[in-house]
Amino acid sequence: MAAVMWFRRDLRLADNPALLDAVSAGDGRVVALFVLDPRLWDRAGDPRREHLAASLRSLSESVDGQLVVRRGDPVEVVPALAGEVGATSVHISADHAPYGQDRDTEVEASLNCPLVATGSPYAIAPGRILNQQNRPYQVFTPYFRRWLEHGWRHPVDPPAKVDWIAADGDNLPDSTAEGAGEQAALDHWRDYLDDVGRYDDERDRPDLDSISRMSIPLKYGEIHPRTMLADLARKRSAGAEAYRRQLAWREFCADLLARHPEAAWKPLRPEFERMEYDEPGDAFEAWCEGRTGFPFVDAGMRQLAESGFLHNRVRMVVASFLVKDLHVHWRLGARWFMRSLRDGDLASNSLNWQWVAGCGADAAPYFRIFNPIGQGLKFDPDGEYVRRWIPELRHLDGKAAHEPLKHGGADGYPAPIVDHAEARREALRRYDAIR
Repeated sequence: MAAVMWFRRDLRLADNPALLDAVSAGDGRVVALFVLDPRLWDRAGDPRREHLAASLRSLSESVDGQLVVRRGDPVEVVPALAGEVGATSVHISADHAPYGQDRDTEVEASLNCPLVATGSPYAIAPGRILNQQNRPYQVFTPYFRRWLEHGWRHPVDPPAKVDWIAADGDNLPDSTAEGAGEQAALDHWRDYLDDVGRYDDERDRPDLDSISRMSIPLKYGEIHPRTMLADLARKRSAGAEAYRRQLAWREFCADLLARHPEAAWKPLRPEFERMEYDEPGDAFEAWCEGRTGFPFVDAGMRQLAESGFLHNRVRMVVASFLVKDLHVHWRLGARWFMRSLRDGDLASNSLNWQWVAGCGADAAPYFRIFNPIGQGLKFDPDGEYVRRWIPELRHLDGKAAHEPLKHGGADGYPAPIVDHAEARREALRRYDAIR
């Protein structure tokens, strides 16, 4: 007798209720499976593929080298493996993303044994937080209050003993990524906890580079948010509270997408279907490559291209610039982010783009248009972030790096590709046309 533990977005042993269920159902005998699904693997950019491959190698070490990796359609792969090992059940953490839900329904129908879902990648699974009318929330602040009131279970320990069962599989994909895997995530989180009290003061400052970057291990389930929330509960600071709020925002986005799967690429506010956007051309290419002539925007896009990561404040600024200065559809920016980000998560990515574009739930007002120079001067006041990512501007001291044309320019650095004031007026004109 054995059970299959089908790992997906839960690449860890600790605080994994689905794994505990698998161990119990298999009387300690478990086959650890990961399916390299072409529909997900082929669409992911190199940063996500690299991290996933490194995380799988770490997970394989944790299961005594017995991780079974198979490439193919899960609807075919999972039932085949379950049949080969005589599995009495297949265990998963629930997937609430649109494709994941459909895939799991098809896999369940193809199995000759139960598909058992236990837990999810969230402290509180999508669909659980409802208002007094038993309806889901559309606005974050009341959702957050109810989320806190609802509470979550305590983290669970890893299984004490597992007999990991071998089976044939494909080779693990190669990777040179560093810092992946459960232990790396836990170590990084424990180190960051010493500084979480500064989070509320410094979270908007990309020049300080003091954010946690825990969006990456959360994406792959190398750590569960319950583990982080349990640690944060022992901290009494504005920083810890602000960090907890960000974890709740992540779950709010997942809740919205679970209820509105079309929101991955369609606006939640239907009037925005009529918004006039420009066709992507040279301006979009300049945005992708970080050569718009707006240093704060370009520094962000170059950080994204070179590191596969982007500071959250800068994500908002570059997104606003694409949608409201270049008048390019937010979907194109969201797709570029998913291709480029190491932490690319469909719910967080699409719903945050909608927030900036003004077309999502509880979105920023469309008329809130970030001034790309003003944002840089405010959140990178000494120009350190800009100089870190734009070598052409390293000769400019202090805040001068944000306005190179005022200080003699820079060889090889482009002039601004748009006039922000004119672009802002045009964005508001287009918004007025759909109101």
